Amino acid sequence: MDKKDFLFEIGTEEIPARFVSWAVKEIEEIAKSEFDAARLSYECIQGFATPRRLTIFVRDLKERQEDFVEAFKGPAWEQAFDAYGNPTKAAKGFAKSKGVDVESLEKREVGGGYFAFAVKKIEGKNVRDILPEVLEKIIKRLVFPKNMYWDSSMIRFARPIRWIVSLYGEEVVPFSYGNVQAGRKTAGHRFMGAKSFELDKVEDYFPKLYENYVIVDPQKRREKMLMGLAVLEKEINGKAQLDEELVEENLYLVEYPVPFVGTFDENFLEMPEEVLVTTMKHHQRYFPVRDSSGKLKPYFIGVSNNRATNMANVREGNERVLRARLSDAAFFWKEDLKVPLKNRVEGLKNIVYQEKLGSVYDKTMKVKELAAHICDLLDLGDEKPLVERAAYLSKADLLTNMVYEFPELRGVMGREYAKKSGEHERVALALYEQYLPAYVGDSLPTDIVGAVVGLAERLDTIVGGFKVGLQPTGSQDPYGLRRAARGINELIWGLNLDLDIAQVVRASGCLHEMGEEKIDEVLDFLRQRLLFQLKEKGFAHELVELALDVTWANPLQAYRFAEAFSRVTGEEWFKGLVTSAVRVNNILEKAHTVPEAPNESLFVDVQEKELYEGVKSIKGKVAKAVEQKEWEELTKILSQLEPYVSAFFDNVLVMSEDEKVRANRLALLKETKGLFSTVGDLSRLKG
Repeated sequence: MDKKDFLFEIGTEEIPARFVSWAVKEIEEIAKSEFDAARLSYECIQGFATPRRLTIFVRDLKERQEDFVEAFKGPAWEQAFDAYGNPTKAAKGFAKSKGVDVESLEKREVGGGYFAFAVKKIEGKNVRDILPEVLEKIIKRLVFPKNMYWDSSMIRFARPIRWIVSLYGEEVVPFSYGNVQAGRKTAGHRFMGAKSFELDKVEDYFPKLYENYVIVDPQKRREKMLMGLAVLEKEINGKAQLDEELVEENLYLVEYPVPFVGTFDENFLEMPEEVLVTTMKHHQRYFPVRDSSGKLKPYFIGVSNNRATNMANVREGNERVLRARLSDAAFFWKEDLKVPLKNRVEGLKNIVYQEKLGSVYDKTMKVKELAAHICDLLDLGDEKPLVERAAYLSKADLLTNMVYEFPELRGVMGREYAKKSGEHERVALALYEQYLPAYVGDSLPTDIVGAVVGLAERLDTIVGGFKVGLQPTGSQDPYGLRRAARGINELIWGLNLDLDIAQVVRASGCLHEMGEEKIDEVLDFLRQRLLFQLKEKGFAHELVELALDVTWANPLQAYRFAEAFSRVTGEEWFKGLVTSAVRVNNILEKAHTVPEAPNESLFVDVQEKELYEGVKSIKGKVAKAVEQKEWEELTKILSQLEPYVSAFFDNVLVMSEDEKVRANRLALLKETKGLFSTVGDLSRLKG
């Protein structure tokens, strides 16, 4: 069967970089899905993208669909044909319903019985007849975070579609979408290439676009960009700060990367470096440059989409823009320093946090009181004054000019202004670290002061949210309560904080004047988030449930419990203990009445007495291990009981004909179950 390469290019106005990086992976996956569904055979499918085009390249696409054989199960063979092999009404009706001759029905075995099968063979069509429908499905399945209309066709896409290339070898595959007819015409670089040119064959695509200053392959574009950056690094004896997100964004902002270097006034380096880095990275998409010791240098590297005749003009234009932004930042820095941070706190009364929850000042005071309570629970007497001070100042930087202009610098500027205002260095650090971790995998606070403020702030956010009905619903969580809960658990685990969350929630509920019902809703929510995160850590669902039964309100201990028990779940003694726990539960569930305690004088078999003595001997040890949260020790103690329980079930008939002996044995199992219940319902671990 003949095969040729196929090219599909969607040409558009410039698509935002954050959309393109996603779309290039998405269109490849969608194309594979649709080609496979259409039974089209190919060697491989690759997706490529620039800001102005999304491309699918299909290598060695066969000219015809694969033939398709479909079998339909019908009535039992003895019902379809009589003893002489003649078709019955059932066979004729089945064959007619499937559009086949009754003589073509096949006899096939299914599950030990024989049935009539109608087999239909569908011959594959020419790929040229199939592709138009497939291509339309691919475009329609590309749904961007934001889409737009642009003409009377009322179709939607991230940006207006201006051309479509659909080439199979040297042939155009006729296809239209909206008002755009597919063909062999594509476009070069907007500034440096041809406005439009034709492709004679698929193989011309990459070289001809390169001639017109378009590097379609993101990987090759990345290589060219990084090579250019490396050359400039040598020229200025510095190292560009190549954050992957910024590299990716620049990659999809250009079709032909032209790195350039610019400078700024060294006086701007007197500002906190986060101000400069934020301005360069987030506002201008520049790469900051550092020296060998990691200090910022008065340089930046940008990536242009145009190799201008005079790149000096490009450099100077970008320097002017950055200079203006940094001058504004320097002005804000100077003006903000005129007002001590503590003097801004009263101004928080004028900022509404949430209509039903009051001002940011109201929230700050609740956080301060809650943070002090956490200090008491964690026995942080020495740090308590620092925590209270940090909580009091925690939101003061929101009223500074710098944070108003650069919201992403909240906390950072709080730290810097606190230093300049003469606050304790640990308080200053806490104003920054209260927001850590900001996302999954982010670094944790290095000082307990900021960690406690962060815990208090997140818990207050959750409790306040539930009070006014802002709890998450389904996939919706507009106020980030799930994110706050995640941060709480990560802080507790990362800093080994032995904290009872339920106590803190009740204290917060008291500050918010909440009823018990609402507080219970918060506790249920936090329990569910803890369960979810522990499962993310790789613990089995049943084991997590067991850990939460024992100590859910203390996330640190729940984690340690799950960790300790996960180490023994594969051991034979533990499997035996779990099996015994299941048998104990099953037997007691069926018993109508069970005495409160066993009578030693009624023990008949030695295994009864041994189990009774075993339970008595470790009961106190188990209770002590649970009370002192010594989970490793608890597993060792439980391992001592397993031989007695297993021996009991192997040698003793619980449901004896002697009513007194039977009742006494049930009482012994009840005693054993009481011991098991100290560490939760072990029977739930039965696979």
